[in-house]
Amino acid sequence: MNRIDRLNAILIQLQSKRIVKAHEIAGRFDISLRTVYRDIRALEEAGIPIGAEAGVGYYLMENFHLPPVMFTHDEAAALLFGEKLIEKMSDEKVKTDFCSALYKIKAILKPGEKDHLEKLYDRITVFNRNGRETTCNYLYLYEIQQALANKQMLKIEYESKYAEEKTCRIVEPIGLCNYSQRWHLMAWCKLRSDYRDFRLDRIVSLELINEFFTEKQHPSVEEYLRLVNPMPNEVTISILVPKERVKYLDDSKYWYGFVGQEDVGGHVRMQFANDELHGFAIWLLNTGSFAKVEKPVELTSILQSFIKQMVSNYQELL
Repeated sequence: MNRIDRLNAILIQLQSKRIVKAHEIAGRFDISLRTVYRDIRALEEAGIPIGAEAGVGYYLMENFHLPPVMFTHDEAAALLFGEKLIEKMSDEKVKTDFCSALYKIKAILKPGEKDHLEKLYDRITVFNRNGRETTCNYLYLYEIQQALANKQMLKIEYESKYAEEKTCRIVEPIGLCNYSQRWHLMAWCKLRSDYRDFRLDRIVSLELINEFFTEKQHPSVEEYLRLVNPMPNEVTISILVPKERVKYLDDSKYWYGFVGQEDVGGHVRMQFANDELHGFAIWLLNTGSFAKVEKPVELTSILQSFIKQMVSNYQELL
C-alpha cells in the first residue's frame, strides 16, 4: 500500500471510533509508531482537524465530516460474505439490524459493485450444520450486547443439558463467544459463585436488571477460556490413531486438551491432558477416528461400556 492510500485509510479509521490508539494504526498497517506519528502530522498539515489525548489516542474533531465512503470491488464482495454469515450465525434481531445497515451501504455502491454483488448472491451459501433453525429465532444477542457495554447484570432462565430442568440465574456477563457453531455467553454466575459458559439456545428467557458491576473487574473472553481450559503439563490420555484417520480429529482436538503427537509406524500417538473421561469417550466415538486407547485403563472401560450399550440396542438387527 502506498502512502497516499495509507493516509486515506487512516483517515477512515479515525472516523470509525471515538478515539483510535497509535498502536492500533501501527498494527493494522504493519508500520512503526514513528511512521504513525509522521502520517498523523501529514494529515494535520493537509488541514484535517485531528485531536489527541496524551497517552490515549487520536480523534477527529466533531465538526469534521468525511465525504461518502466508496468501496472497492473486493470490499463489496466481503460485505456479501458478512451478510451470508450473519444470516446463519445470529438471531432474527441481529439479522434485521444487519440487513438494514447493509441496505444503507449498498445504496452508496457504484453500479458496477451492485451488479457484482447481484451476480454473486445466489452462488455463496452458508449451511447451519446443527439443523436446529427453530431454536435460533431469538438468542438475546441484542440484550447481551447492551449488558456487556454497560456492565449490566442479567437475569436468565436457563435449561441445562444434563439436569433437564430450568434454573433462574443472576449473572454478570463478560463476553460472547461463538464456537462449535453455537453462541455462548461467558458470565459470572451468582448462583454458583463461579464463572459459567451458557449456551444461548438454552436460555429460555432473559432480562436486563437495574444492577451494575462497574467496579468489578472480570477477565476477557480469551483470559476466561484460558482459565477454564488450562493446559496441564501432565499427559493423562494417550491414544493411537491410524494415520489416514487423524484428519477426523484435527478440527476439534484442541477443545479436548490436545498436547502433542508423534508418528508410530502406521499410526499416530496423540496425547491429551483431560480429566473428563466420559465426555472424552463420547467425543472419541463420534469422530470416527478408530482410535485405540493406550491409557488410562478407565477410559477403555468407559468406551467398552458405551459400545456394549450400543450393541445391545441393535442386537436384534445382528
